[in-house]
Amino acid sequence: MGKAVLVYGKSGSGKSRSLKNFAEDEIFLINVIKKDLPFRKKFKYEIATTDYDKIKNALYKMPTKVAVIDDAGYLQTSMFMKGHSSPKKGSTTFDLYNNIGDEFWGLLNFIKDQLNDDVIVYILMHETSNDYGEVKLRTIGKLLDEKVCIEGLCTIVLRCISDGTRHYFRTQTDGNDISKSPEEMFDLEIENDLKFVDDTVREFYGMKNNKK
Repeated sequence: MGKAVLVYGKSGSGKSRSLKNFAEDEIFLINVIKKDLPFRKKFKYEIATTDYDKIKNALYKMPTKVAVIDDAGYLQTSMFMKGHSSPKKGSTTFDLYNNIGDEFWGLLNFIKDQLNDDVIVYILMHETSNDYGEVKLRTIGKLLDEKVCIEGLCTIVLRCISDGTRHYFRTQTDGNDISKSPEEMFDLEIENDLKFVDDTVREFYGMKNNKK
């Protein structure tokens, strides 16, 4: 059973930046929107696609024990933009939102059910907030937001924050966001370093290190 770890935050908060301390051959990067990374390093194993079947097939065969889906929210955006502009005959907006939710739900369950126990997939997403200032994941449609509750499927949910002087992760909720992690795994705030996170998670759970 693979582990899915959520990493969320505003644009520019350091989600992609957190990858920079991984070695070039240490992660498998799924670059959903083909964006440039905010540092010079290039990773050896990388694909750029919004196709769920291609992503699942690549995850199943990936040459590392760590994968990163950056930015996973655009998997939903891609389906929405394609679906609303060229709907299939007889389809409805309701069908489109259901399909968006079903595909993302299926990906999360694929990670948990089909990948090996020593595999961790980091799912990077944007955040949004409601009228009450509560911060949550940015999703498309009520199915994922209200019925599924994506963060409820993951034990570790880290929030990327930039305060103008540094980038860091918040590992527990402040009462207005969805951050969480097991007790004694992390301090309340840790450096914006997904390599450190990966090493810590593996040590905490007694998982094999990140080598094939």
